[in-house]
Amino acid sequence: MRYQISGKQIDIGDALQTHVKEELGGSVKKYAERPTDAQVIFSKSGHEFVCEATVHLSTGLTASAKAHNNDIYGAFDACNEKMEKQLRRYKRRLKDHHKDRVEPVELFGASSYILASESDSDAQEPETLQPMIIAEMQTKIATLSVGEAVMQMELSGDPVLVFRNESKDGLNVVYRREDGNIGWIDP
Repeated sequence: MRYQISGKQIDIGDALQTHVKEELGGSVKKYAERPTDAQVIFSKSGHEFVCEATVHLSTGLTASAKAHNNDIYGAFDACNEKMEKQLRRYKRRLKDHHKDRVEPVELFGASSYILASESDSDAQEPETLQPMIIAEMQTKIATLSVGEAVMQMELSGDPVLVFRNESKDGLNVVYRREDGNIGWIDP
């Protein structure tokens, strides 16, 4: 597994990198077959350290976790524990989907935009109804079954996932509803 361990505005020493590789590698290999790469980012928020970890699996799914602690090692250990819990919960389904899938998940390119919010509601009426784009990025849309899409959304912790339905070959959306259930939009 390839590791990318970095820090935002903080120095990451060799001892921490070794600790991350040993602990994260052991946790991921225990519950997932053939992980491909892991990205771990450390940052500081006030007096606490924040650790964000993302692991890409050979099935095409991505697991991510985030934790914070007063100690940088404690932040990583809490993040690793969350990652291990997620993977343990989905172990059987991860292995089953991998056996059924002959080829890796197919990804298609798409554009992703961040729009400016209407922060001042008492302001005068805008000149145009077009929202202001403040960032533009490239993203990937995976071709998945509905079950795989729900599992991917749960593993990544995202509230919504847009995917290409492999059985109908159209764009679909799964999302977490306010009542805790999962919604599925199939146009």
